[in-house]
Amino acid sequence: MYSEFGIKKEILELSKEVEKEIQPQFEKVEQIKEWNSLKVLSAFQKCGLTEMHMHSSTGYGIDEVGRNKIEEIYAEIMKTEDALVRAQLISGTHALAVTLFGLLRPGDTMLSISGAPYDTLQTIIGISKEQSKSSLKKFGIKYEQIELVDNDFDIETIKTRVEKQDIKLIEIQRSKGYSTRKSLTIDKIEKAIKAIREVNKNVIIMVDNCYGEFVEEKEPTEVGADIIVGSLMKNLGAGIATSGAYIAGKKDLIELCAERLTAPGVGKEIGPSLNQNTAFIKGLFFAPSVVASSVKTAIFASRMLEKLGYKVDPKFDEPRADIVQTIELGEAEKLIKFCQGIQKGSPIDANVTPEPSDMAGYDDQVIMAAGTFTEGSTIELSCDGPIREPYIAYMQGGLTYEYGKLGILKAISNFN
Repeated sequence: MYSEFGIKKEILELSKEVEKEIQPQFEKVEQIKEWNSLKVLSAFQKCGLTEMHMHSSTGYGIDEVGRNKIEEIYAEIMKTEDALVRAQLISGTHALAVTLFGLLRPGDTMLSISGAPYDTLQTIIGISKEQSKSSLKKFGIKYEQIELVDNDFDIETIKTRVEKQDIKLIEIQRSKGYSTRKSLTIDKIEKAIKAIREVNKNVIIMVDNCYGEFVEEKEPTEVGADIIVGSLMKNLGAGIATSGAYIAGKKDLIELCAERLTAPGVGKEIGPSLNQNTAFIKGLFFAPSVVASSVKTAIFASRMLEKLGYKVDPKFDEPRADIVQTIELGEAEKLIKFCQGIQKGSPIDANVTPEPSDMAGYDDQVIMAAGTFTEGSTIELSCDGPIREPYIAYMQGGLTYEYGKLGILKAISNFN
Protein backbone atom coordinates (compact mmCIF):
# COMPACT_ATOMS: atom_id res chain seq x y z
CA MET A 1 0.00 0.00 0.00
CA TYR A 2 2.87 2.39 0.75
CA SER A 3 4.23 1.96 -2.77
CA GLU A 4 0.77 2.52 -4.20
CA PHE A 5 0.68 5.80 -2.29
CA GLY A 6 3.93 6.78 -4.00
CA ILE A 7 6.32 6.19 -1.10
CA LYS A 8 9.61 4.66 -2.17
CA LYS A 9 10.71 1.50 -0.37
CA GLU A 10 14.09 2.93 0.67
CA ILE A 11 12.42 6.05 2.09
CA LEU A 12 9.99 3.91 4.10
CA GLU A 13 12.87 1.84 5.51
CA LEU A 14 14.75 4.98 6.49
CA SER A 15 11.66 6.31 8.27
CA LYS A 16 11.52 3.24 10.50
CA GLU A 17 15.12 3.84 11.58
CA VAL A 18 14.43 7.53 12.17
CA GLU A 19 11.31 6.91 14.27
CA LYS A 20 13.28 4.80 16.73
CA GLU A 21 15.93 7.49 17.02
CA ILE A 22 13.56 10.39 17.75
CA GLN A 23 11.50 8.83 20.55
CA PRO A 24 13.29 10.80 23.34
CA GLN A 25 12.28 14.03 21.61
CA PHE A 26 8.69 12.81 21.30
CA GLU A 27 8.58 12.16 25.06
CA LYS A 28 9.50 15.81 25.72
CA VAL A 29 6.75 16.95 23.32
CA GLU A 30 4.24 14.81 25.21
CA GLN A 31 5.19 16.44 28.52
CA ILE A 32 4.64 19.93 27.08
CA LYS A 33 1.33 18.80 25.56
CA GLU A 34 0.07 17.60 28.93
CA TRP A 35 1.06 20.85 30.66
CA ASN A 36 -0.68 23.00 28.06
CA SER A 37 -3.73 20.75 28.13
CA LEU A 38 -3.92 21.39 31.88
CA LYS A 39 -3.75 25.15 31.24
CA VAL A 40 -6.63 24.99 28.77
CA LEU A 41 -8.85 22.72 30.87
CA SER A 42 -8.19 24.80 33.97
CA ALA A 43 -9.10 28.01 32.12
CA PHE A 44 -12.35 26.50 30.80
CA GLN A 45 -13.36 25.53 34.32
CA LYS A 46 -12.14 28.67 36.08
CA CYS A 47 -13.96 30.92 33.62
CA GLY A 48 -17.15 28.89 33.92
CA LEU A 49 -17.60 27.81 30.31
CA THR A 50 -21.11 26.42 29.74
CA GLU A 51 -23.18 25.09 26.85
CA MET A 52 -24.81 28.51 26.59
CA HIS A 53 -21.53 30.02 25.44
CA MET A 54 -21.55 27.87 22.30
CA HIS A 55 -24.49 29.86 20.90
CA SER A 56 -23.82 32.49 18.27
CA SER A 57 -24.93 35.98 17.34
CA THR A 58 -25.53 37.89 14.11
CA GLY A 59 -25.89 41.55 13.21
CA TYR A 60 -24.05 43.81 15.62
CA GLY A 61 -23.37 41.07 18.17
CA ILE A 62 -23.71 43.62 20.96
CA ASP A 63 -22.01 42.39 24.14
CA GLU A 64 -22.42 38.76 23.05
CA VAL A 65 -21.87 36.38 25.98
CA GLY A 66 -20.22 33.51 24.09
CA ARG A 67 -17.69 35.76 22.37
CA ASN A 68 -16.96 37.52 25.65
CA LYS A 69 -16.42 34.20 27.43
CA ILE A 70 -13.96 33.03 24.78
CA GLU A 71 -11.97 36.24 25.21
CA GLU A 72 -12.00 35.75 28.98
CA ILE A 73 -10.61 32.23 28.51
CA TYR A 74 -7.86 33.44 26.16
CA ALA A 75 -6.85 36.10 28.67
CA GLU A 76 -6.71 33.46 31.42
CA ILE A 77 -4.52 31.10 29.37
CA MET A 78 -2.18 33.89 28.23
CA LYS A 79 -2.14 35.44 31.74
CA THR A 80 -3.24 38.82 30.40
CA GLU A 81 -5.81 41.41 31.44
CA ASP A 82 -7.88 41.11 28.28
CA ALA A 83 -8.10 39.59 24.82
CA LEU A 84 -9.70 40.19 21.45
CA VAL A 85 -10.64 36.95 19.65
CA ARG A 86 -12.66 37.62 16.53
CA ALA A 87 -13.70 36.04 13.26
CA GLN A 88 -13.44 39.56 11.83
CA LEU A 89 -9.66 39.32 12.23
CA ILE A 90 -8.95 37.59 8.93
CA SER A 91 -5.35 36.46 9.51
CA GLY A 92 -2.27 36.93 11.62
CA THR A 93 -1.13 39.69 9.26
CA HIS A 94 -4.48 41.44 9.67
CA ALA A 95 -4.31 41.15 13.47
CA LEU A 96 -0.77 42.59 13.43
CA ALA A 97 -1.92 45.49 11.25
CA VAL A 98 -4.85 46.18 13.59
CA THR A 99 -2.51 46.11 16.58
CA LEU A 100 0.14 48.37 15.10
CA PHE A 101 -2.30 50.90 13.69
CA GLY A 102 -4.22 50.77 16.97
CA LEU A 103 -1.21 51.49 19.16
CA LEU A 104 0.98 53.79 17.03
CA ARG A 105 0.38 57.43 16.11
CA PRO A 106 2.07 59.77 13.58
CA GLY A 107 5.53 60.65 14.84
CA ASP A 108 5.89 57.48 16.92
CA THR A 109 8.82 55.12 16.41
CA MET A 110 8.54 51.34 16.18
CA LEU A 111 11.62 49.21 16.80
CA SER A 112 12.07 45.59 15.76
CA ILE A 113 14.70 43.86 17.89
CA SER A 114 14.56 40.56 16.00
CA GLY A 115 15.82 41.87 12.68
CA ALA A 116 13.65 42.28 9.61
CA PRO A 117 10.09 41.04 10.17
CA TYR A 118 8.06 38.71 7.97
CA ASP A 119 7.47 39.81 4.37
CA THR A 120 3.84 40.84 4.77
CA LEU A 121 4.63 42.84 7.92
CA GLN A 122 7.34 44.68 5.98
CA THR A 123 4.61 45.82 3.60
CA ILE A 124 2.47 47.00 6.54
CA ILE A 125 5.42 48.95 7.95
CA GLY A 126 6.40 50.37 4.55
CA ILE A 127 9.91 48.94 4.18
CA SER A 128 9.31 46.39 1.41
CA LYS A 129 9.90 46.89 -2.31
CA GLU A 130 6.13 46.90 -2.75
CA GLN A 131 5.18 50.28 -1.33
CA SER A 132 1.63 50.47 0.00
CA LYS A 133 -0.15 53.82 0.16
CA SER A 134 -1.61 52.72 3.52
CA SER A 135 1.59 51.63 5.29
CA LEU A 136 2.66 52.87 8.73
CA LYS A 137 5.38 54.88 7.00
CA LYS A 138 2.77 56.75 4.95
CA PHE A 139 1.08 57.73 8.23
CA GLY A 140 4.30 59.25 9.56
CA ILE A 141 5.32 56.36 11.80
CA LYS A 142 9.05 55.74 11.94
CA TYR A 143 10.72 52.34 11.93
CA GLU A 144 14.07 51.03 13.13
CA GLN A 145 15.48 47.54 13.60
CA ILE A 146 18.27 45.85 15.48
CA GLU A 147 19.68 42.65 14.05
CA LEU A 148 20.06 39.43 15.99
CA VAL A 149 23.59 38.30 16.81
CA ASP A 150 24.24 34.54 16.64
CA ASN A 151 20.47 33.91 16.66
CA ASP A 152 19.97 35.86 19.86
CA PHE A 153 19.08 39.40 20.88
CA ASP A 154 21.80 42.06 20.86
CA ILE A 155 21.03 43.04 24.43
CA GLU A 156 23.52 45.87 24.87
CA THR A 157 22.57 47.57 21.60
CA ILE A 158 18.89 47.22 22.49
CA LYS A 159 19.40 48.73 25.95
CA THR A 160 21.42 51.62 24.56
CA ARG A 161 18.69 52.42 22.05
CA VAL A 162 15.60 52.09 24.24
CA GLU A 163 17.02 54.00 27.23
CA LYS A 164 16.57 57.19 25.18
CA GLN A 165 12.84 56.86 25.98
CA ASP A 166 11.70 57.81 22.45
CA ILE A 167 10.56 54.37 21.23
CA LYS A 168 6.79 53.81 21.43
CA LEU A 169 6.67 50.10 20.57
CA ILE A 170 9.12 47.23 20.37
CA GLU A 171 8.24 44.34 18.07
CA ILE A 172 9.57 40.81 18.51
CA GLN A 173 8.85 38.13 15.94
CA ARG A 174 8.99 34.75 17.65
CA SER A 175 9.06 32.68 14.46
CA LYS A 176 11.71 33.00 11.79
CA GLY A 177 9.38 33.94 8.91
CA TYR A 178 11.11 33.61 5.54
CA SER A 179 14.56 34.18 7.04
CA THR A 180 17.42 31.82 7.81
CA ARG A 181 17.67 32.71 11.49
CA LYS A 182 16.47 30.48 14.30
CA SER A 183 13.09 31.04 15.89
CA LEU A 184 13.24 32.63 19.33
CA THR A 185 12.61 30.62 22.48
CA ILE A 186 10.66 31.94 25.44
CA ASP A 187 13.87 31.97 27.51
CA LYS A 188 15.54 34.32 25.04
CA ILE A 189 12.47 36.55 24.85
CA GLU A 190 12.28 36.71 28.65
CA LYS A 191 15.93 37.79 28.96
CA ALA A 192 15.43 40.52 26.35
CA ILE A 193 12.29 41.84 28.06
CA LYS A 194 14.01 41.94 31.47
CA ALA A 195 16.91 43.88 29.94
CA ILE A 196 14.53 46.37 28.30
CA ARG A 197 12.65 46.95 31.57
CA GLU A 198 15.91 47.78 33.32
CA VAL A 199 16.17 50.95 31.22
CA ASN A 200 12.64 51.63 29.98
CA LYS A 201 9.46 50.89 31.92
CA ASN A 202 7.00 52.44 29.49
CA VAL A 203 7.77 51.13 26.01
CA ILE A 204 5.14 48.73 24.67
CA ILE A 205 6.58 45.27 23.98
CA MET A 206 4.60 43.38 21.33
CA VAL A 207 5.32 39.80 20.27
CA ASP A 208 4.20 38.30 16.99
CA ASN A 209 3.31 34.90 18.43
CA CYS A 210 2.32 33.19 15.17
CA TYR A 211 3.37 29.51 14.96
CA GLY A 212 4.62 29.54 18.57
CA GLU A 213 1.58 28.96 20.78
CA PHE A 214 1.75 25.83 22.97
CA VAL A 215 5.12 24.76 21.55
CA GLU A 216 6.64 25.60 24.93
CA GLU A 217 5.15 25.67 28.42
CA LYS A 218 4.91 29.48 28.57
CA GLU A 219 3.70 32.26 26.28
CA PRO A 220 5.46 35.64 25.86
CA THR A 221 2.91 37.47 28.04
CA GLU A 222 3.86 35.16 30.91
CA VAL A 223 7.40 36.54 30.79
CA GLY A 224 6.64 40.25 30.49
CA ALA A 225 5.35 41.02 26.98
CA ASP A 226 2.58 43.64 26.99
CA ILE A 227 0.66 42.27 24.02
CA ILE A 228 0.79 39.23 21.71
CA VAL A 229 -0.81 38.50 18.37
CA GLY A 230 -1.59 35.27 16.52
CA SER A 231 -3.79 33.55 13.95
CA LEU A 232 -6.45 30.93 14.62
CA MET A 233 -5.60 29.30 11.29
CA LYS A 234 -2.37 28.34 12.97
CA ASN A 235 -1.77 26.73 16.37
CA LEU A 236 -4.71 27.78 18.52
CA GLY A 237 -7.36 26.99 15.90
CA ALA A 238 -6.13 23.37 15.73
CA GLY A 239 -7.53 22.97 12.22
CA ILE A 240 -11.05 23.33 13.64
CA ALA A 241 -11.47 27.12 13.65
CA THR A 242 -12.19 28.19 10.07
CA SER A 243 -11.23 31.85 10.46
CA GLY A 244 -10.08 34.37 13.00
CA ALA A 245 -7.14 35.65 15.00
CA TYR A 246 -6.44 36.87 18.52
CA ILE A 247 -4.77 39.75 20.31
CA ALA A 248 -4.10 39.37 24.04
CA GLY A 249 -2.53 41.78 26.49
CA LYS A 250 -3.04 44.76 28.76
CA LYS A 251 -6.61 46.03 28.93
CA ASP A 252 -5.91 49.56 27.69
CA LEU A 253 -3.94 48.25 24.72
CA ILE A 254 -6.65 45.74 23.79
CA GLU A 255 -9.25 48.52 23.85
CA LEU A 256 -7.17 50.57 21.40
CA CYS A 257 -6.90 47.55 19.11
CA ALA A 258 -10.64 46.90 19.39
CA GLU A 259 -11.41 50.50 18.43
CA ARG A 260 -9.20 50.07 15.38
CA LEU A 261 -11.03 46.87 14.43
CA THR A 262 -14.55 48.28 14.97
CA ALA A 263 -14.95 52.00 15.70
CA PRO A 264 -13.82 54.56 18.29
CA GLY A 265 -16.15 54.54 21.26
CA VAL A 266 -17.51 51.11 20.31
CA GLY A 267 -14.47 48.87 20.73
CA LYS A 268 -15.14 45.35 21.99
CA GLU A 269 -18.87 45.75 22.50
CA ILE A 270 -19.81 44.76 18.94
CA GLY A 271 -18.78 41.95 16.62
CA PRO A 272 -21.05 39.01 15.84
CA SER A 273 -19.57 35.55 16.36
CA LEU A 274 -21.23 34.26 13.16
CA ASN A 275 -21.44 30.60 14.25
CA GLN A 276 -17.75 30.47 15.16
CA ASN A 277 -17.99 30.06 18.94
CA THR A 278 -18.07 26.26 18.96
CA ALA A 279 -15.20 26.09 16.46
CA PHE A 280 -13.12 28.57 18.46
CA ILE A 281 -13.73 26.75 21.75
CA LYS A 282 -13.22 23.26 20.33
CA GLY A 283 -10.13 24.38 18.42
CA LEU A 284 -8.57 25.79 21.59
CA PHE A 285 -9.44 22.60 23.46
CA PHE A 286 -7.65 20.43 20.89
CA ALA A 287 -4.79 22.87 20.29
CA PRO A 288 -2.23 21.37 22.73
CA SER A 289 -2.62 17.96 21.10
CA VAL A 290 -2.59 19.23 17.51
CA VAL A 291 0.42 21.47 18.14
CA ALA A 292 2.23 18.45 19.61
CA SER A 293 1.44 16.48 16.44
CA SER A 294 2.82 19.33 14.34
CA VAL A 295 6.00 19.46 16.38
CA LYS A 296 6.43 15.69 16.07
CA THR A 297 5.93 15.95 12.32
CA ALA A 298 8.63 18.64 12.18
CA ILE A 299 11.04 16.55 14.26
CA PHE A 300 10.48 13.57 11.97
CA ALA A 301 10.97 15.67 8.82
CA SER A 302 14.10 17.26 10.26
CA ARG A 303 15.82 13.95 10.93
CA MET A 304 14.68 12.37 7.65
CA LEU A 305 15.99 15.25 5.52
CA GLU A 306 19.19 15.54 7.54
CA LYS A 307 19.84 11.84 6.97
CA LEU A 308 19.39 12.48 3.25
CA GLY A 309 22.09 15.16 3.33
CA TYR A 310 20.09 18.39 3.52
CA LYS A 311 20.64 21.30 5.87
CA VAL A 312 17.73 21.56 8.30
CA ASP A 313 16.74 23.92 11.07
CA PRO A 314 16.05 23.15 13.82
CA LYS A 315 17.83 19.82 13.96
CA PHE A 316 15.71 17.02 15.36
CA ASP A 317 17.18 17.21 18.87
CA GLU A 318 17.32 21.00 19.23
CA PRO A 319 14.88 23.06 21.35
CA ARG A 320 11.85 24.31 19.39
CA ALA A 321 10.15 27.67 19.59
CA ASP A 322 7.54 27.13 16.88
CA ILE A 323 6.08 24.53 14.52
CA VAL A 324 8.14 25.64 11.51
CA GLN A 325 10.75 23.33 10.01
CA THR A 326 13.10 24.62 7.32
CA ILE A 327 14.87 22.48 4.75
CA GLU A 328 17.54 24.09 2.59
CA LEU A 329 17.16 22.37 -0.77
CA GLY A 330 19.71 24.39 -2.75
CA GLU A 331 17.84 24.33 -6.06
CA ALA A 332 14.61 25.96 -7.22
CA GLU A 333 13.51 22.71 -8.87
CA LYS A 334 13.93 20.70 -5.64
CA LEU A 335 12.00 23.31 -3.63
CA ILE A 336 9.17 23.18 -6.14
CA LYS A 337 9.09 19.37 -6.23
CA PHE A 338 9.16 19.07 -2.44
CA CYS A 339 6.19 21.43 -2.11
CA GLN A 340 4.38 19.60 -4.89
CA GLY A 341 5.00 16.34 -3.00
CA ILE A 342 3.41 17.81 0.14
CA GLN A 343 0.38 18.70 -1.98
CA LYS A 344 0.23 15.14 -3.35
CA GLY A 345 0.23 13.83 0.22
CA SER A 346 -2.68 16.05 1.29
CA PRO A 347 -6.29 15.01 1.93
CA ILE A 348 -7.72 17.90 -0.14
CA ASP A 349 -6.73 18.88 -3.71
CA ALA A 350 -4.09 16.16 -3.89
CA ASN A 351 -4.50 16.24 -7.67
CA VAL A 352 -3.52 19.92 -7.84
CA THR A 353 0.05 20.85 -8.80
CA PRO A 354 1.14 24.11 -7.13
CA GLU A 355 3.47 26.40 -9.07
CA PRO A 356 5.42 29.51 -8.01
CA SER A 357 3.55 32.76 -8.53
CA ASP A 358 3.49 36.43 -7.58
CA MET A 359 1.66 37.12 -4.32
CA ALA A 360 0.52 40.35 -2.68
CA GLY A 361 2.85 41.37 0.13
CA TYR A 362 5.86 39.37 -1.13
CA ASP A 363 8.79 40.64 -3.20
CA ASP A 364 9.65 37.22 -4.68
CA GLN A 365 7.51 34.60 -6.32
CA VAL A 366 6.27 32.09 -3.74
CA ILE A 367 5.20 28.47 -4.02
CA MET A 368 2.59 27.34 -1.51
CA ALA A 369 1.38 23.79 -0.98
CA ALA A 370 -1.56 23.21 1.34
CA GLY A 371 -4.27 20.66 0.69
CA THR A 372 -6.14 21.83 3.76
CA PHE A 373 -9.70 21.70 5.07
CA THR A 374 -9.53 25.44 5.74
CA GLU A 375 -7.97 27.67 3.11
CA GLY A 376 -4.67 29.06 4.35
CA SER A 377 -4.56 26.86 7.45
CA THR A 378 -0.91 26.32 8.36
CA ILE A 379 -1.54 24.11 11.38
CA GLU A 380 -2.53 21.56 8.78
CA LEU A 381 0.43 20.09 6.91
CA SER A 382 1.66 22.71 4.47
CA CYS A 383 4.87 23.88 2.89
CA ASP A 384 5.86 27.06 1.15
CA GLY A 385 8.85 29.16 0.28
CA PRO A 386 10.05 32.12 -1.78
CA ILE A 387 11.83 31.29 -5.02
CA ARG A 388 15.15 32.78 -4.00
CA GLU A 389 18.49 31.41 -2.89
CA PRO A 390 19.23 29.25 -0.98
CA TYR A 391 15.79 27.80 -1.87
CA ILE A 392 14.45 26.95 1.54
CA ALA A 393 11.24 25.02 2.13
CA TYR A 394 9.28 26.27 5.14
CA MET A 395 7.18 23.36 6.34
CA GLN A 396 4.69 23.43 9.16
CA GLY A 397 1.67 21.68 10.56
CA GLY A 398 0.21 18.21 10.79
CA LEU A 399 -3.19 17.68 12.42
CA THR A 400 -2.03 14.22 13.49
CA TYR A 401 1.48 12.86 13.49
CA GLU A 402 0.45 9.90 11.33
CA TYR A 403 -0.95 12.09 8.54
CA GLY A 404 2.02 14.44 8.84
CA LYS A 405 4.50 11.59 8.57
CA LEU A 406 2.79 10.19 5.46
CA GLY A 407 2.82 13.62 3.84
CA ILE A 408 6.55 13.98 4.50
CA LEU A 409 7.30 10.53 3.08
CA LYS A 410 5.29 11.39 -0.03
CA ALA A 411 7.13 14.69 -0.45
CA ILE A 412 10.58 13.12 -0.08
CA SER A 413 9.69 10.36 -2.52
CA ASN A 414 8.58 13.00 -5.00
CA PHE A 415 11.96 14.69 -5.36
CA ASN A 416 14.70 12.53 -3.86
